[in-house]
Amino acid sequence: MHSIPHIDMRHYQQQFEAFADEVGEGYEKNGFVALTHHGIDQAIIDNALDATRELFDLPEAVKQQYFIEGQGGARGYTPFGTEIAKDAKHVDLKEFWHVGREVEGKPPYPQLLPNIWPQELPRFKRDMLALYDALDELGNQVLEALAVYLQQPRDFFRSRVNQGNSILRPLHYPPIIDEGTPSVRAGAHEDINVITLLVGSREPGLEVLSKEGHWIPVTIIEGAIICNVGDMLQRLTNYTLPSTTHRVVNPPAPYSSQSRYSIPFFLHFNPDVIIDPLASCVSEDNPKRDEAITADDYLMRRLREIGLLK
Repeated sequence: MHSIPHIDMRHYQQQFEAFADEVGEGYEKNGFVALTHHGIDQAIIDNALDATRELFDLPEAVKQQYFIEGQGGARGYTPFGTEIAKDAKHVDLKEFWHVGREVEGKPPYPQLLPNIWPQELPRFKRDMLALYDALDELGNQVLEALAVYLQQPRDFFRSRVNQGNSILRPLHYPPIIDEGTPSVRAGAHEDINVITLLVGSREPGLEVLSKEGHWIPVTIIEGAIICNVGDMLQRLTNYTLPSTTHRVVNPPAPYSSQSRYSIPFFLHFNPDVIIDPLASCVSEDNPKRDEAITADDYLMRRLREIGLLK
């Protein structure tokens, strides 16, 4: 793997069966793909990245007002140096904000908490919800392809993620002041959720671990959106689709003296979905590896592992 495969999303409308094979094979080999011609207006992406910069430029005391103790960072602000990759020894060099699904009236699940919006930045809500909705739909299109590839009905995933506790995470990696720090911007990890769609970053640093054990810098066409398999989908597919290890390294100068911004969208199952390996992914050569577990129980277990829940 020199970088990750590029998938042309125009094929979703034009030749779906071939598209499904292309998406499935890309994930089975790499766990990561880049989505081109995805149809999301560049202004929606640019507005969200600009709002992200403005958010993290707010004074520290202002941001801290939006940090909610005991909630595991589920909504609002999570301060610099809080999150740590599973089994890592040093915290990540980042701060972030979580935007969840915006629900009218009583939420269908208690996990769908109300969003927290910074009063100092009125545009933030508008820009983040526009990107949330666009990435939610794009992710569903990818999952339609994967459903067919996995020998399921095309709408298999849609009804299982339509009320998921999916999270948009505007991220800020500040300039690296101590070049000798043992910490990195994001330690080697796998994502917990179903799939992740990553907008940005305009700065280098993201690397993916190949099956041969080499770290590969992710290089993509301008405007593409990176999309990778998370642990929940790996578990559902009995490891047919791999949740690939990745990290964000501290870049060389002059990038190290600059902030890095990106916005991942973590697409989740509805909390009561039971993650049990699909029969189409279990065989004599690949026997069932994991027992069934609800999406919410699995999420809680993993959030404790990375230090967001105590």
